[in-house]
Amino acid sequence: VQLVESGGGLVQPGGSLRLSCAASGMTFRLYIMSWYRQAPGKQRELVAAISSGGNTNYADSVKGRFTISRDNAKNTVYLQMNSLKPEDTAVYYCNGYWTSNYWGQGAQVTVSS
Repeated sequence: VQLVESGGGLVQPGGSLRLSCAASGMTFRLYIMSWYRQAPGKQRELVAAISSGGNTNYADSVKGRFTISRDNAKNTVYLQMNSLKPEDTAVYYCNGYWTSNYWGQGAQVTVSS
């Protein structure tokens, strides 16, 4: 099983980024897919999750700014991040959970002027 994130980078406050996570080696449509993030010196936290049926939930800190979505035909989950703030700076990890728990390698997102 592999989860490969892409789309991270440096963006100015107020800007947007879209993260992608391409999955392989798993029955993607069955998995709950999530995005977590970890800032320096802080614990990893859940940002957003989407169930196999498409139900979503978000951390309070990103509600109204971030959108999680999935394309089961492409085995890919996305995180659209708008109105980015410096406090969104972190390494963002893709996670897939069903009978097993899998993690991607992480993508750095830096929000700075």
